[in-house]
Amino acid sequence: MSEVSRILERLEQGDGIAAEQLLPLVYQEMRKLAARKLAHEKPGQSLDATGLVHEAYLRLVGPTDGKRWKDHGHFFAAAAEAMRHILVDRARRKRRPKHGGNHRRIELDDNVPAPPAAEEDLLALDNALTRLAADDPEAARVVQLRYFAGLSVEQAAQSLGMSRATAYRHWTFARAWLLEQLATEE
Repeated sequence: MSEVSRILERLEQGDGIAAEQLLPLVYQEMRKLAARKLAHEKPGQSLDATGLVHEAYLRLVGPTDGKRWKDHGHFFAAAAEAMRHILVDRARRKRRPKHGGNHRRIELDDNVPAPPAAEEDLLALDNALTRLAADDPEAARVVQLRYFAGLSVEQAAQSLGMSRATAYRHWTFARAWLLEQLATEE
């Protein structure tokens, strides 16, 4: 059993010190996941990789609501999901009129049109991913680890405890399914 798994077990048993010991062990890996995800976002985001890791970590080890992790891979799958929810929540918040959702940024260069808003793309992906999870939860989990955690198919397979071939089948199906769903939403 890895040290992370032992600490997760202690955390499950209510050991408050375990959360303090867990962060140094998982911080760098979570930071890499967050940085890979944020590398695909539009420039000028107010949330950086450190902030995303901190918010995700607080959601993971904060007040317990029945969340427990079997092992290192399960913890990082939960971390990827937490990061997804944080980014989707921020995108939804930005779309509200109170936060400038009815305003669009325009480039000062008149010759170059502004790129499409990443928040809209993220919300469309989240809606499609939620529908996919209802039909094929395993495929949705592979997509979530690939897109939101930046894992390779092999790493996602290992994290989810499935064979590489099964993960590739799920990824191939989910990618085609999501492309079709996102194309019909436009």
